[in-house]
Amino acid sequence: MKTTESKETFTDIINGDKLVLVDFFATWCGPCKTMSPILKDFSTQMGDRVRVIKIDVDKAPTTAEAYKIQGVPTLILFKGGEILWRQSGVVQKTQLVKMINELS
Repeated sequence: MKTTESKETFTDIINGDKLVLVDFFATWCGPCKTMSPILKDFSTQMGDRVRVIKIDVDKAPTTAEAYKIQGVPTLILFKGGEILWRQSGVVQKTQLVKMINELS
């Protein structure tokens, strides 16, 4: 576990050199619950290639609004602050792996 005095911000994370897949979700959302184990498997398979983070749109409405999140789950892939890919709805692990392989 990382122990640092300063907390890493969302902006710090997405502006890094590493690929970051952000899952914008809500706790009340059925498809989001379906997406959770898919992302867990995906993260395990990808290891250090991709960092996966989850943003609860109800707890971070400003961030959700900034990225015009209109439905959950919405997945956005960032690298160096740029959006490389975006999709709403449940995405299967095979599709995610294929997309990463094509973009990296």
